[in-house]
Amino acid sequence: MFQASFPKVVIVADNASARFGGEAFLPLNYFRLLLKRGYPVRLIAHQRNAEELLAMPDCDPGRMHFVPDTRWHKMAWSVFGRLPEPFPWLLGGSLLNWLNRLHQRRIIRRLVAAGEAQVIHQPTPVSPLWPTSLHRFGLPLVLGPMNGGMDYPPGYEDYEQKGVRAAILGGRRLALTLNRLMPGKHRAAALLVANDRTRRALPDPDHPRIGTLIENGIDFSRWRAPGTDRPATPAGKLRLVFVGRFVKLKAIDITLRAIARARDSGADVTLDLLGDGEERGSLQALATELGIADSVVFHGFQPQERCAEIMGRSDALILNSLRECGGAVVLEAMAMGLPVIASAWGGPLDYLDDQSGILVHPAPRADFAERLAQAIVTLADDPDLRLRLGRTGQVTAKSRFDWEAKVDRMIEIYADVAAGQKAGAAAA
Repeated sequence: MFQASFPKVVIVADNASARFGGEAFLPLNYFRLLLKRGYPVRLIAHQRNAEELLAMPDCDPGRMHFVPDTRWHKMAWSVFGRLPEPFPWLLGGSLLNWLNRLHQRRIIRRLVAAGEAQVIHQPTPVSPLWPTSLHRFGLPLVLGPMNGGMDYPPGYEDYEQKGVRAAILGGRRLALTLNRLMPGKHRAAALLVANDRTRRALPDPDHPRIGTLIENGIDFSRWRAPGTDRPATPAGKLRLVFVGRFVKLKAIDITLRAIARARDSGADVTLDLLGDGEERGSLQALATELGIADSVVFHGFQPQERCAEIMGRSDALILNSLRECGGAVVLEAMAMGLPVIASAWGGPLDYLDDQSGILVHPAPRADFAERLAQAIVTLADDPDLRLRLGRTGQVTAKSRFDWEAKVDRMIEIYADVAAGQKAGAAAA
């Protein structure tokens, strides 16, 4: 039985998936938690997610709707998916987004006609500049939380492939134009941003209804500290873990160089790499070149359960990414009581301070690996420090980033925009 007095919410997302992770997990978790609490919510996602979602016991099949995977979708991706980054998402993503919106609008119109839609929530894409046309149904539109507006730190221009910087700048200019043609972000009832950087990147940073809410959150039923029976790692040893895609912006090459320096100083450091991607071959070669191949394990992509298991036997997470807007894995590590070594740049700054981890600024580049190595050795030499940082991070994660608290806030937002819609209609 649904709460009859609450507005009927439609969550619209191109992808909603636990398997894909990243952005795709956000709409799925809103949907699942709202359903669990008895709120009248529906989800519109792409057909590629259907098999996974329909098999989930906490996802009501009758409240899910799927955009078909048409031949036009397949054709667009077969053409643009072969291009180097960021062109697949700049060109192919834009075309796929347009195709998805056509089908999403048809579904929304049917729901509106049936009286099953009163608020639309589009949590992804999290880009502050990605245009939307979901304002066209006479319903209040909630967008976000968004996170973006990131650039590389000074000195790392070569980490962007040739022409990528120009493509990104051109894409941002194009997005501003598209936002005038599709003014959903200008007319939204609520715009939610993770930080001031993202607010500044909006097409209308002076929008009167901007709120702050971190896009990522923690499901403490999955990400929890291991039992107290796990033996403490002695001083001088450290088990590090990395979770993410193997792409240049993650700067895993610098991570490996820092590991090598820390080992050269006498610290017994190992690294578990959970993920995969285009950089894997070169990273494996670099580990061999640095003489640390026996201390680095490449696990490939792993399901969340396996990631949690490996993180549970680790001593700390390392994420010295150069262009990390969010970094949900930082929150997952904090929830598990792990201290974090991270770049003092972008997303990790929204989560961490010197009471829950060690932040290392990526500039100047010349000694970034050395400064990371010093942070690694500091944690390796001081088990008590690891424990203190991990406990503080766990408290912070629970108090600020619990998914249940995020849903509490979103429920308030839905109610507020629905009430504003009624007030506006009454005044008219």
